[in-house]
Amino acid sequence: MIRRFYKKIVAESALFTVELLIVWGLFLVCIIAFLIIGGEVLEGDPIAFDQAAFGFAKDISNPALSQFIRFITFFASRQFLTPAALLLVAYFLFIRKHRWYSLKVPVVALGSITLNVVLKFFFDRPRPITPLVEASGLSFPSGHSMVAASFYGLLIYLVWHNVSNKTLRNTLIALLAVFVLLIGFSRIYLRVHYATDVVAGFAAGFLWVVIGIWSLRRIEKVTKKEIDPVVEEETPA
Repeated sequence: MIRRFYKKIVAESALFTVELLIVWGLFLVCIIAFLIIGGEVLEGDPIAFDQAAFGFAKDISNPALSQFIRFITFFASRQFLTPAALLLVAYFLFIRKHRWYSLKVPVVALGSITLNVVLKFFFDRPRPITPLVEASGLSFPSGHSMVAASFYGLLIYLVWHNVSNKTLRNTLIALLAVFVLLIGFSRIYLRVHYATDVVAGFAAGFLWVVIGIWSLRRIEKVTKKEIDPVVEEETPA
């Protein structure tokens, strides 16, 4: 039993260390990427990466792919994400009865949207000319990409912590990650965003997920201590 307990402790510690390294690595990469791209955008000069991405999208364009792209980009639209987020909140409130998970969804979603509006106003970058679909507002960072990174990034976090089958867990995480990348590419393909808008949207979205989840976990720990204080037993005289 002692050996089994020791192995369990070692395994859990190793998993925690790996998770922490991944989170911190992602956090640092996102910050560096956003700062570099943001600096390039503020200079106002054309960016070769954007033109290359548009050229690649044009080279592979065809009617079937265009239809698929329009289908994919819908999954980061307000029309889809609003009811999806509400359903997720209801699931954690009434079925799983996990109120902290139900709080993570609106905090991540609404915070991501608010942050995106602020960043767009600060950078004030116009959208690309001749978009393939109607689009309004400013360009940097991409709202679809940022919200997709936040919402589906949160789903990746929930899958990581709630799906016990390793094969299924890794498969779902990989599929969600690919789905986020496809949503980002759809914005370039449809010429409603530059590639740098999309990459910056991913960076800001994942940053917000990390910050939002970390903050809520800290609040959760503090609240639990306040709600369930440790009551010391009186020593008999």
